[in-house]
Amino acid sequence: MTGAPHIPVLLDEVIAALDPQAGDVIVDATFGAGGYTRALLDAGATVHAFDRDPDAIAAGRTWPETNEQPPRLVLHPRRFSEMVASLAEAGIARVDGVTMDIGVSSMQLDQTERGFAFSSDGPLDMRMSQEGESAADFLNTAEEAAIADVLYRYGEERQSRRIARAIVAARPLSTTGDLARVVRKALGYRAGAPKDPATRSFQAVRIHVNGELDELEEGLVAAEHLLREGGRLAVVSFHSLEDRIVKRYLRDASAVAGGSRHLPQVDAAKPVYKRVSKGIRPTEAEISRNPRARSSTLRSAIRTAEPARQAA
Repeated sequence: MTGAPHIPVLLDEVIAALDPQAGDVIVDATFGAGGYTRALLDAGATVHAFDRDPDAIAAGRTWPETNEQPPRLVLHPRRFSEMVASLAEAGIARVDGVTMDIGVSSMQLDQTERGFAFSSDGPLDMRMSQEGESAADFLNTAEEAAIADVLYRYGEERQSRRIARAIVAARPLSTTGDLARVVRKALGYRAGAPKDPATRSFQAVRIHVNGELDELEEGLVAAEHLLREGGRLAVVSFHSLEDRIVKRYLRDASAVAGGSRHLPQVDAAKPVYKRVSKGIRPTEAEISRNPRARSSTLRSAIRTAEPARQAA
């Protein structure tokens, strides 16, 4: 871990949405540097924190709350989509809150050797778990059409085919600088432009390598199973792909299924969430303190007594 400060995004708003009380059991599905977890522990809650990054888990093990009896901080070195099974192993079937801070963490971005950013030249890695296929593995072996599809789908990159063709022509790529230069050249980037065009491609490859959108969808289902009646969900997303998934999920989960008023209602589902918030964005003051908060959106909801709609 670096020594740079890591500021949790929308912290006050997330804690207000979760409304932690002493004795509550809350899942921090994306532990990272532990910003949300620290605030939850300070409120008297017990936190089960998930992270697939072994560096984050190792840092969390130094926290004194892991050694309390019983521990108030329990670390789970697993994907948050696995939280139902992981908590069952710990003897927990229901929790009072779940929070998720989706996407890459500040520490991962700041560590050149992790290969998430192009601000400095590091190995082309991008793996949150530090296991499995790396970004270099994917870009150096995948078919051109597959690369173009990833760039278009996960980066919303309109010039995906041009970039994919340039990547294949430039192989092998081994560093973040290699990828950034290829993308910039393919798109005719000029220094001083307001936004680096490599941003979209880096986002797309990272999401693909880590299966982030599938993980988000599965994590939302897992939270639906775990939250007790009155339990609270708070999800912070950082780009439109994530926010659309969360917004659609909460819309569907809070709606009463129906049809035409002229036809009989058949197996009408009842909402599993209520009091769904509109998207909450950071204030200008927060953005000035923490520029990474600029694109963040918080959505929250409260669990009803209805059973979960599908298997976790």
